[in-house]
Amino acid sequence: MPLLSLLIWLPILGGVWVGVAGTRARDVRAVRADSLVISAVTFLLSLVLWAHFDPARGDMQFVERHDWIPAFDIYYHLGIDGIALPLILLTTLSTVLVVLAGWVVITDRVAHYMAAFLILEGAMIGVFAARDVILFYVFWEAMLIPMFLIIGIWGGRRRVYAALKFFLYTFLGSVFMLVGLLYLYAKAGTFDLAQLQNARPGLLAQQWLFLAFLLAFAVKVPMWPVHTWLPDAHVEAPTGGSVILAAIMLKMGAYGFLRFSLPILPDACRAFAVPMMLLSLIAIVYIGFVALVQQDMKKLIAYSSISHMGFVTLGFFLIFPTPAHGGYGNMELLGLSGALVQMISHGFVSGALFLCVGVLYDRMHSREIRDYGGVANTMPAFASLMTLFAMANCGLPGTSGFVGEFMVILAAMHAGFWYSLIAALTLILGAAYTLWMLKRVVFGAISNDRVAALSDIGLREGFVLGVLAILVLGLGVWPAPLTHAMQASLEALVAQISPVQVALP
Repeated sequence: MPLLSLLIWLPILGGVWVGVAGTRARDVRAVRADSLVISAVTFLLSLVLWAHFDPARGDMQFVERHDWIPAFDIYYHLGIDGIALPLILLTTLSTVLVVLAGWVVITDRVAHYMAAFLILEGAMIGVFAARDVILFYVFWEAMLIPMFLIIGIWGGRRRVYAALKFFLYTFLGSVFMLVGLLYLYAKAGTFDLAQLQNARPGLLAQQWLFLAFLLAFAVKVPMWPVHTWLPDAHVEAPTGGSVILAAIMLKMGAYGFLRFSLPILPDACRAFAVPMMLLSLIAIVYIGFVALVQQDMKKLIAYSSISHMGFVTLGFFLIFPTPAHGGYGNMELLGLSGALVQMISHGFVSGALFLCVGVLYDRMHSREIRDYGGVANTMPAFASLMTLFAMANCGLPGTSGFVGEFMVILAAMHAGFWYSLIAALTLILGAAYTLWMLKRVVFGAISNDRVAALSDIGLREGFVLGVLAILVLGLGVWPAPLTHAMQASLEALVAQISPVQVALP
């Protein structure tokens, strides 16, 4: 089986097998071991993908194309470039860490829990690899089902409400995207993504299509003001669900902008660039202030995610030149590169912070900041790691959180001073709400007997957090491997957007 198909279907079929066979098995340890092996093999296969990827090429690699529904020009068509590759690696790594994180914590319906994450992993890889828009849509919708179950079955007290809100928000936006895809098929006569990118509609049609796609992608990012489902989903989801939501699923909306809105609808994107940048700046600043008043650690990190993802959408729409400086150049490419680096960094940092909250919750069964204080006195190794991730969340130089944000701010300076200034405010706000949480949870005197009785992290928890710590520092000190892998693909995207093409009737 070709490599991309193997990456997609190994976890999906493995998840089905774990869910069916594990239900009958009496030994839960075997279920966990099988899940770890499947996720680890998938991760190793993604490393093979990285090793054989040619970063000098900006076109699609590892292409597969087979008949699916040829009567309607629908094909099983896969391929990746330097934009999709890092996101696939992030997906496979996060799944391994989530399986390890729930190793002893999840005791109810363990087989179904592990199966849901494995199936979800395959669907998410399918989104990043699909080159046929109907195949993309199938994977896009399919990944909602396991996440809905993860929140609704293993979530907190309000899990049903959170799961329904998550599903309705994301599904409703996706319906508008489907309408837009069908319109493109009616005009272009194909569902092939590459052909749709090379034949753009007229300006008015582009603007309506942009709004249709925006409803799907903005909800998933999520952008202000369609962000309200995310805090509820994060708070009620189990730790593993929060990690995947933050690390991967939020990136789906951003990836949609790169694959659909920018290359297919560049004229509409140019027309809506300023409103999109303003919405991004509102998310960066306003949601940062909302995070300041949160008393629940998970909710604070959830709002922090919305604020940091504002940098991603800001970087995307900085690509369109302003009248002040004319054509496309290095600054526009810098904004795109910074947005992608921020996507990967946010996956590491936010995932790590949710895992840290999960470690505390497993011991104290509370996410309220007021219930903690002085954790560093009883959990020094954990406190050190959490402090590192908090510093990365603040954008401290030397950590991954600094690199992407700095690149986007620098590109924003070229577009306009005020864009850059307002975006830079998040560094202050991010430090304010993150350090406020860190000070009250980790430092100071031991606040109560429950904190005094806490035990430090063990080998399993230390390994999971340690891997993320290495990645946060590694990307912060040496981002070149990531930026080099995506450079040619981003240049190809810019070249695709910049020339004027013949509009469809």
